[in-house]
Amino acid sequence: MCVNLSLMLMLLFLSGAVCSERKVTYQQHICAVKGSSVVIPCSFYYPENLQVKKVMWGHEKSNIFDGPFIFESEMNETASRFQYIGDKEHNCSFKIHDVEKNDAGKYAFRFMTNDKSSYTGTAGSTLKVIDLNVSMMRPNDNRVTKEGDSVNLTCINGCDSDHLSSAFTWFKNGEPKNEGPVLYLSNMNPTDSGNYSCSLKTHTGTASRVININVEYAPKNTSVSGRPLMEVEAGTNITLICSSHANPPVDYTWFKIDESHVLDVGHQPELFTADGGQYFCIATNKHGRQYSSVVTVKIKERWPSFNRDVLIITLSVAVLLIVIAAVAVMKLKTRPRAEETNCEEDSEDADYVNMPDFCTKQSQQRSQGEAATGSSRQTPTMMRKV
Repeated sequence: MCVNLSLMLMLLFLSGAVCSERKVTYQQHICAVKGSSVVIPCSFYYPENLQVKKVMWGHEKSNIFDGPFIFESEMNETASRFQYIGDKEHNCSFKIHDVEKNDAGKYAFRFMTNDKSSYTGTAGSTLKVIDLNVSMMRPNDNRVTKEGDSVNLTCINGCDSDHLSSAFTWFKNGEPKNEGPVLYLSNMNPTDSGNYSCSLKTHTGTASRVININVEYAPKNTSVSGRPLMEVEAGTNITLICSSHANPPVDYTWFKIDESHVLDVGHQPELFTADGGQYFCIATNKHGRQYSSVVTVKIKERWPSFNRDVLIITLSVAVLLIVIAAVAVMKLKTRPRAEETNCEEDSEDADYVNMPDFCTKQSQQRSQGEAATGSSRQTPTMMRKV
């Protein structure tokens, strides 16, 4: 009987001890991607006859018993990254927004009851903060990506056990490109060059490190242009420019076709020359070479400005003289001859007829003239026998 009474008292003591126990339970290990938000699950217990008046969260970088605390319920910290999402009953869960690398470490919950006693769950929860990582697989493990190659990029979340269950977004040069854990780039061309990264789909601020892809290719679109033109006056220098698209950059070689020979005349992108002829260039890098088309430089003969001016003036004067002479000749040919006005006929055998009044007037003028000088001469009226 005494034994049974002793056992009963012991059970009652243990029951009261359990009901009066204070404790905090955690998820001991938490992993979060830098830039994401993470929740630290937590629950706590205390005697039923007490009430919780204050809750706090501490970080190992400070004193988890006496503070300073990263969160206190009596503090108004609406702009803080740290948020208490529990209550004052049994849920003490805690959320951290925009996780940073220095947020890693041990966190502990502490609460105070109305009897002015406090309790800290010293076991705490340890947070690990990681970056997303990107792995790249090239064909044959080549270190160089060439035009036509295929590349696979995989986004790895170290907090995810299988690394593939998370939802990801891929970016190229900061712009969204695709979704999924793997980005497939096949039959690549120069436009695929750029900076690639991934992030959690739900948290774009969790961007991984950047992977640069540089697609190399042989020279293409090799051509020659001239400055100022391909036809210049003698003595004028002309600049020939060889251009090409390639990665890595090319080396240039200039050639001049001289009759049956091809002469190496330069090894720079620009060639300066004052000689006419046919020219072409070759662009070369480690992936190949390409020839430009052949261009012809023409040199025009140039007269000295003084002789040219003299010749122009001389030709102008000659043409003017020829025109004047031609006009004079034309006028002479078209001018009428003066008519004969001698009305006397010395031939005795001539037949006479009455002459125009004009002749009669002329004879009268002569008679009057002779009379005035005292010479007596009679002018017979001239008749012609018909």
